[in-house]
Amino acid sequence: MKLRGLHVWAIIAYRCLWKLPEMLKVKTHQKSLLFSSFPSILSSPSMEPQSLQQQEEQSQSVSLQDCLKLLKGERDEQRLAGLLLVTKFTKSDDLVSLKAIYDAVGPHFLDRLLRTGLGKGVVSSGNGENRDAYLQLSVTVLSAFCRVPQIASSKEMVSKIPMVLEVMLKESGLPVLEECYEFLCLVSAASEDGLTALYECGGMKLIAGQMSALSDGSHLMELAMKLVHMMLKKLSQGIIENGHLSELSIIVAKVARQFALLQSALKFEALHLLSAIFSSEYSTLFHDTLRDIPNENWSNHIRDGIATILQNRVAPAEKFEALILAESMVSIKGEGWLIGQINLPNVQDPIPADRCLLLVLESSRVEVAVLLNDLAYTKYEASKSSSSTAESIISKQQKVTIVFSLVEKIIKLISNIGEIEGNPVDESTFIKAINGLNETIGVVLEYLEDAKEHGQKVGNDLLASVRLVGSYLAETPVACKDKIEELLGYMLSVEGEDESSRFYSVCFLLPMLCQMTMEIEGCRLLASSGGYKAVVDCLIKLIEQNRHGVEDNDCVFLACDTIMNFLLKRVQFPFPKDESTFFNLLKALAVWTEKTNDQSVVMMASSICSLVFDLTSENDLLNHPCFSSSCLDSLSRLIARSLASWGQGMSDVAKEDMDLLEIVTAGYSRWADRFPQIRKAVEG
Repeated sequence: MKLRGLHVWAIIAYRCLWKLPEMLKVKTHQKSLLFSSFPSILSSPSMEPQSLQQQEEQSQSVSLQDCLKLLKGERDEQRLAGLLLVTKFTKSDDLVSLKAIYDAVGPHFLDRLLRTGLGKGVVSSGNGENRDAYLQLSVTVLSAFCRVPQIASSKEMVSKIPMVLEVMLKESGLPVLEECYEFLCLVSAASEDGLTALYECGGMKLIAGQMSALSDGSHLMELAMKLVHMMLKKLSQGIIENGHLSELSIIVAKVARQFALLQSALKFEALHLLSAIFSSEYSTLFHDTLRDIPNENWSNHIRDGIATILQNRVAPAEKFEALILAESMVSIKGEGWLIGQINLPNVQDPIPADRCLLLVLESSRVEVAVLLNDLAYTKYEASKSSSSTAESIISKQQKVTIVFSLVEKIIKLISNIGEIEGNPVDESTFIKAINGLNETIGVVLEYLEDAKEHGQKVGNDLLASVRLVGSYLAETPVACKDKIEELLGYMLSVEGEDESSRFYSVCFLLPMLCQMTMEIEGCRLLASSGGYKAVVDCLIKLIEQNRHGVEDNDCVFLACDTIMNFLLKRVQFPFPKDESTFFNLLKALAVWTEKTNDQSVVMMASSICSLVFDLTSENDLLNHPCFSSSCLDSLSRLIARSLASWGQGMSDVAKEDMDLLEIVTAGYSRWADRFPQIRKAVEG
């Protein structure tokens, strides 16, 4: 049993050891032998020091059984002397002896000893004097006993957590504080009751307050991080919801420093803790608190740590944790965080500001290739009967989502690189990034092609793949042209696991489709693949959501622009004969605009209606089983409203929509004779 600061309670030892010969019933001449086993405490300056070998030999003269007799004695002096003696020959890993010693001394005496040290009770020996010595002794032996899991998980030890936290508040001395942290770690790890008690007694707040003063890389820092990690894994929801966000922000700032500066195993412990904090399902509630930290050092420290991990040979799991951190930091600080000065320990030469960006992109590219390859094998080649296979698929799908999110943010960064002050990314880095993204998207398209060949259309991994492809091709519509021609129809049919029909895949591809349909070839591909139906269905659903208070105007107008591009170029490619699809769209547009005062919505809807009217007549509409006269009335009012904005006294909003107004006006001149009811509403 390792006992720190033994000299602090020399007076107690002195009093007890004077009575030891009587307690052990040994002869008087043996008293000098017993004293010699504690020379560091009791020897006067004038006494000749003994060798370590002599001390060890003499300490063995007292057996464990003799100590157990003392510990079971009736008087406190006996128990204190017994605790003193066992510290000389009991090893910390001798759990059998520790259990025997604990059973002998009993929890009641240990409780009185701790309370006396806190000034809340009196051990009979000393009448309350030497309180610091009692406190040191009690915390030390409690920490040692808790190395036995059975003792650590007991109610007696759990009940002492509040008092140990009180000791930590009062005592700043390193030996006592370290024993307190070790006690809390052992009790919290041994039972969930211990962990809950630590949290409910204010352990998170106390540890956060002390961490800022702990030395970098110290054993105390390691123990403090371990305690936070344990609480977070078991109680993350309570920590977030019960107002501990400020404490967590302090912890993140201190742990980030360990992550950046240390070159020891504690660096990886810091990585694990930061990853656990940022990957918690409640972590998004924490982001605003981190954004408000005035000191930027913590975010720079995390970037430094991530760069160190990604550029060295470390385990794949730890590289992935570094990517989790990177994704979270970009969500908190923005894509520009990936570019910044890196300061690594023992590296004097300046490191390019774009190093982290390239390291994250390259690591993400590798992860995408590995994860998608593993997923394809597990889904299509491995046995599907095993429950572990299903769990493996879910785990890999979750990882894919994280890496895809990170790659998508890099795409956004590269597309807006010119807007960053000083443009820190040179042409060489830009080319490397584009090549890396092209290779990544190529792997994703191959994964989708494999899924198509196996008849798979449903899966969150497939939906995430479609989203990533859509994000990239929205910026580079001509990339991967052949693959897109082959897979567009399939991608528009992909559904998430919780969807009843395709919707999100179309939403994710709308930016790309809007760009693509500006060209005739894009419209031809949308027609031949049947993709126009998916876009129309998506717009109808978006309008329905808009009516019920779920607004997504960006997607609505992207869908409108795509359909308008498609209709405007209809004479330049084989246009599908599919009146029902567009008749359903007319009904949705009529309902959408009936009660709106938004002029841009009125003009967008009326321009699409005008282009659809080119395909049909009033009689055809009214003869369609799903189209009613009331719907035609609504469309008549819509066209009349839009045309009424033409001419003198046009509003500024109407002038902004002049191109749409021209589409409506030109269309009206073509089909007005075929729509007498609309003509009456306009001219009547």
